[in-house]
Amino acid sequence: MSYKKLGKILGKIMILESILMLAPLAVAFIYKEGIKNILAFTIPILALALLGFLLQLPKPERNTLYQKEGFALTALVWVVMTLFGAVPFVISGDIPNYIDACFEMMSGFTTTGSSIITDITAISHSSLFWRSFSHWIGGMGILVFVLIFIPESNEGSSMHLLRAESPGPQVGKIVSKMKVTTRILYLIYLGMTVLEVIILMLDKPISGYESEKFFFSLLATFGCAGTGGFGFIPGSMELFHPFSQYVMAIFLILFGCNFSLYYLLLIGKLRQVLKSEEFRSYFLIIGAAVAFVFISLVGRFEAFPQEYTTEEAFRHSLFQVASLMTTAGYTTTDYHVWPMLATTTLIVVMFIGAMAGSTAGGIKVSRIVIAVKGVCINVRKLINPHYIPKAKFEGKTLEERTINDVFAFITLYFFLLVAAIFLLSFDSVNAQVVTIASDAGTYTVKHGFFSNFSAVLTCISNVGPAFEAVGPYASFAGYSPFSKIVLTLTMLLGRLEILPVFILFSPKTWKKI
Repeated sequence: MSYKKLGKILGKIMILESILMLAPLAVAFIYKEGIKNILAFTIPILALALLGFLLQLPKPERNTLYQKEGFALTALVWVVMTLFGAVPFVISGDIPNYIDACFEMMSGFTTTGSSIITDITAISHSSLFWRSFSHWIGGMGILVFVLIFIPESNEGSSMHLLRAESPGPQVGKIVSKMKVTTRILYLIYLGMTVLEVIILMLDKPISGYESEKFFFSLLATFGCAGTGGFGFIPGSMELFHPFSQYVMAIFLILFGCNFSLYYLLLIGKLRQVLKSEEFRSYFLIIGAAVAFVFISLVGRFEAFPQEYTTEEAFRHSLFQVASLMTTAGYTTTDYHVWPMLATTTLIVVMFIGAMAGSTAGGIKVSRIVIAVKGVCINVRKLINPHYIPKAKFEGKTLEERTINDVFAFITLYFFLLVAAIFLLSFDSVNAQVVTIASDAGTYTVKHGFFSNFSAVLTCISNVGPAFEAVGPYASFAGYSPFSKIVLTLTMLLGRLEILPVFILFSPKTWKKI
């Protein structure tokens, strides 16, 4: 283990985070929030810059990173970013408890959107900006940005970092040079972000928040781009006009696509994009899910409080499917009280997630497709032992190792899901009654197994709000500090797709070689 090399890259990350914190600091000055909020960002900025500079001083014994070091470093970076990123909330008093602040910050960087805040109107503008901005930072990946600055001679090291941080079963460069790849990815990401802000600005301002039009457009876009789901006004996206809700739904779906496909579009290879098996499967699942939810809402096969027009039913169906499948977690209505068909559909898409190579979480469409093909191959082998697999994915023959890796990931995913649910069962919050006020009215729910199940699912899939006592109009504030730590680690496991976190905490990783 090359500690000096790891320290050098970690130092770069810390300096980068200090620079990024200048944005919410500027917001604190713009809104004249006072010395407390200014110090809330100034202190960690100075601490990060100093520590980052000190970590740059030792000269590494080698410039390359082994795979285990790349994976461990990736997980370590996200932990350090969260620990320092939580400090402004504590100093400003917006989230006085440090464990709560770490939960909120990990939820931000991992683009989960689960929150412990019970009164969003009491949070300062600078804190609102920082928590939403963390979605944008974590969406494309913290280390993907830093790869721009790693020397070209370390292409192998860069690839290990990219594999550790980028979601999906297969990760590669879109062009021959890693620096060029990362620049292309970020330019596409930035371009789509700017475009959404501009389009949202075309809509009318929210009634009562006329002066916040640009600020809210920016925060909403940060959440869409990173497929995070932090709300910044009561009711999440409920108060936005239908035009903005449609715009956000469309951009959520677009940000849930593999960014490599946008590069292919830019160079005129539309036919290759349309041939993508994952791309077609992604839109097929979205279309089917929207249809199921819409039919359940307009058909009213079960009684539920809301009364929707046909247009409202379609808009809410499209928005919630787009939001939960891309693991954003924004809401326009209280989907917790929807019919069973609708809620079951939403739970299914929360498991699936969006495309590999996107900013979204979940298992990923590519893994689902590969797993289905793997099951079919195994069935064919049982019927005919001499059967030679000929399955392909994205035009390439599926290797047995890739299929096994997908099965291993899904197995580990569900194992961790069950383990975290078991740990949450010790919490004293279980069996407590929670009162929820939403657009469906005021009602009470009992914090039980489904609350814990959906809380863990939403954290490991990086979705945000869940169901029952942790639904779209509730929060995670009721959980004990232990449960919040479990859920915080679950978010990290979900965002980094498990293995980097395991490697970080493995004693063998830190042995010198």
